[in-house]
Amino acid sequence: MPPDPFFTGPGLDRADHLRADPEAIAALGDQVDARELEWIDGAPALDEQGKLKWRQMSGARPILLGLDNGAPRFSALSDGSTPANAYAHIHLLALLDAKDAATFSAALSLANWHRRHGHCSVCGTPTEPNRGGWSRACPNCGAEHYPRSDPVVIMLAEHDGKLLLGRQPQYPSGRYSALAGFVEPGESIEDAVARELKEEAGITVFDVRYWCSQPWPFPSSLMIGAHAAATSSELTIDHNELDDARWFSRDEVLAALAGDTSATFQAPPKWAIARTLLERWVGA
Repeated sequence: MPPDPFFTGPGLDRADHLRADPEAIAALGDQVDARELEWIDGAPALDEQGKLKWRQMSGARPILLGLDNGAPRFSALSDGSTPANAYAHIHLLALLDAKDAATFSAALSLANWHRRHGHCSVCGTPTEPNRGGWSRACPNCGAEHYPRSDPVVIMLAEHDGKLLLGRQPQYPSGRYSALAGFVEPGESIEDAVARELKEEAGITVFDVRYWCSQPWPFPSSLMIGAHAAATSSELTIDHNELDDARWFSRDEVLAALAGDTSATFQAPPKWAIARTLLERWVGA
């Protein structure tokens, strides 16, 4: 079986049972094995091996990321830097050690959320980190706000043994990937898959099946991987969304995943759930 999607895995023990106990969290911060995550330019810092960099506690400990075999791991609310856009740090994924990816994702997603949600959505009052950094509390109206992940469906459509893949304008030359889109309010995962494929490629699908999921910290989404069967191979491409969309055979997908220079397209990178979906489809 191919590996699980990047960013998934056990990561740290998130110690949820301690989040409502400020004294217990403070005591964790005083332990000799407590460490604080380093940040640089608004993202968790990596060493030369792609591992997260940790340092001695500085005194500021708004986020308890969790426990690493009992050793407390904290984080600041980043380093105060404001990234130019949500994807400003995606280049780090080429360096990031997969074993630290889940913790990287949690830290970056939380930092993004805290930066974007500094005021109460009920009354507008500035809020403060609460529950070890896993919520924000309003001192005025008492509302408590929790981080949210935006659900996104990402799917492979199949017809007559071939897969539908598309490319967006920002992709590197030759890259094709799974189609994707946000789940809208009042919509099921299955309905979102069918709607997005109809809107972007003009195909009708059935037998929508969930495959796997991936947290995506740019800024904070949950990618929901799915597979669907198409009733026809005829495409009507929405060029406002896609540069192109095509059907690819199993041999073409295998060649792309292998990095074959003669492949008809370039596969998504290892950290994209689209690659996991392709690997699972071919049984790699």
